[in-house]
Amino acid sequence: MVTVEKAIIARLEKEGKHFEVLVDPDIAYELREGRSVSVSKMLAVNSVFSDSGKGLKSSESDLEHAFRTQDAEEIAEIIVKKGFLQTTTDFRRRKTDEKKRQIASFISRHAINPQTRLPHPIERILTAMEQSKVSIDPFRPANEQIDGVVSALKPVIPISIEELVLSIEVPAQYSGMAFGIIKDLGKMQNQQWLSNGALLVKLSIPAGMRDDVFRRLNSITEGNAKIEEVS
Repeated sequence: MVTVEKAIIARLEKEGKHFEVLVDPDIAYELREGRSVSVSKMLAVNSVFSDSGKGLKSSESDLEHAFRTQDAEEIAEIIVKKGFLQTTTDFRRRKTDEKKRQIASFISRHAINPQTRLPHPIERILTAMEQSKVSIDPFRPANEQIDGVVSALKPVIPISIEELVLSIEVPAQYSGMAFGIIKDLGKMQNQQWLSNGALLVKLSIPAGMRDDVFRRLNSITEGNAKIEEVS
């Protein structure tokens, strides 16, 4: 459990009342990201306050009216997910940098340079994000920010999010092992087991993952997989 001294305030206005809880910033951030956490470990104090600075606790009637419960852990989860986190500058900067890299990694996997048909390296995307001065919200899920970031990057670098369809034929001796890997690499549009035991698959993938798919399948098939882009 985090100490009161190291906790931050999470606050929420609900039903005309002000509610606060004291929480561990890292655990609260993970909860805000949608991860499973221990709410009891997140709370510095197992109480809900109207003013934590003055030590004023919310009344039972206010909690019941606003949340339909008096359970501090249940209420804290709602406040952290829907309310405002009073983070420090250093914490916000650290989480913003982490979210930037998370977004850049996603874009590198899913987008390409339409001029070269190759993915942009993560560091190139991060540099372009700095050049475009795109705003990143550390508390908003990465997938909700992708479209806005890509739009901001287009004046800086040639970029587009595209999907490729690959025709993949794996010889019989590798087909069993390859099948599970192929399912994890993208969306299988169809599959066919040939009379010689070979596996034939059409696979839809983010364009930026093309080289990774080629590398992984050639590795497990010792270069014997036939992989072609379907126009």
